[in-house]
Amino acid sequence: MTMRPISWVWLALLVFLMAPGCASHAPGHVSQSDFGMVDGQPVTLWTIDNDRGMTVQVMDYGATVTTLVVPDASGVPADIVLGFDSVDEYVQSSPYFGSTVGRVGNRIADASFELDGKPYRLAANNEPHHLHGGNRGFDKRIWKGASITTGHGPGVRFRLISPDGEEGYPGRVDAEVQYVVTEDNELRILMEATSQERTPLNMLHHSYWNLSGHDGGSILDHELKVNATRYTPSEDGPIPSGAIEPVMDTPFDFTEIRRVGDRIDQLPGDEQDPGGYDVNYVLDQSAEGLHQACVVRDPVSGRTMTIWTDQPGLQFYTGNYLDDVVGKGGTVYGKHMAFCLETQAFPDAINKTDVEGWDTVVLSPGETYRHLMIHDFTTE
Repeated sequence: MTMRPISWVWLALLVFLMAPGCASHAPGHVSQSDFGMVDGQPVTLWTIDNDRGMTVQVMDYGATVTTLVVPDASGVPADIVLGFDSVDEYVQSSPYFGSTVGRVGNRIADASFELDGKPYRLAANNEPHHLHGGNRGFDKRIWKGASITTGHGPGVRFRLISPDGEEGYPGRVDAEVQYVVTEDNELRILMEATSQERTPLNMLHHSYWNLSGHDGGSILDHELKVNATRYTPSEDGPIPSGAIEPVMDTPFDFTEIRRVGDRIDQLPGDEQDPGGYDVNYVLDQSAEGLHQACVVRDPVSGRTMTIWTDQPGLQFYTGNYLDDVVGKGGTVYGKHMAFCLETQAFPDAINKTDVEGWDTVVLSPGETYRHLMIHDFTTE
């Protein structure tokens, strides 16, 4: 039998179909729609889904997850992230619902740091401290989105340029965030950035979760396991002291799966602090690379979320400051109606460069910041 020569057109098509990340290896799709305007600029809402009932919606404003729908153990879908119905509400009153936080997530003590012998002052937007990048951090910027296809599934890539001096930080930063939905009901979030000068950087994702549904009430009956035998205690308010201590015999011990509300009463708070969990864990990891940070499950719906990351820390927060926020469909979000599990570098690490056990958060020219987190959804 004589073989007919393959034309260059068909050869090019064959190479494309066999390439990693081509559409043939990644079922599901991405669509987009208008979601209003911010400061005269249009905001796009991107929808990513798969063939197993998972749907994620992300908008350009703050590279923010607005919706995440997954089925429960009976196959009934529900949206399990808190949020709003319009972009205007995110602008006016969002406590970082679903947002991409930067340049530096979490807190910087006294809104100041020193780098290479030079002092820097930042916005004290969490008086007297700096929180989540300042008055207009990455969560309040409009990113440039585009649909992508990867070897793991379809997704959206967002890019942002943070100019030198923005919010008091040195150096221009070029940041990128990818959201990808897999056929295994995973949400993969990859953050990368480069800088033209040495600057602190600690980007993180800030969804508020309730595995019963965003309107599912208290999360105190959720069950949590954190792969951390140590944490970074605070001596005064929310700023870690610099110590790293064992969780054993403290209310912060989730080394075995247990109900979130079991010992929350041991963290009563005071006039300035409403009480509850807001703590950074030192994750157990035997080597650099991806490791399991935590597992959380809802015994009512049967949904379980497992988080994997390449970061050293995990902030666990139980929505302590949610104060009757009116969200999607008129749902009123109150205290302990959601939790955050933010993989990260340690809080205030820029001011603890000489403290043992605290990794640097300084990004230098020629380096690439990288933060991967995988949210894996299953049912029991």
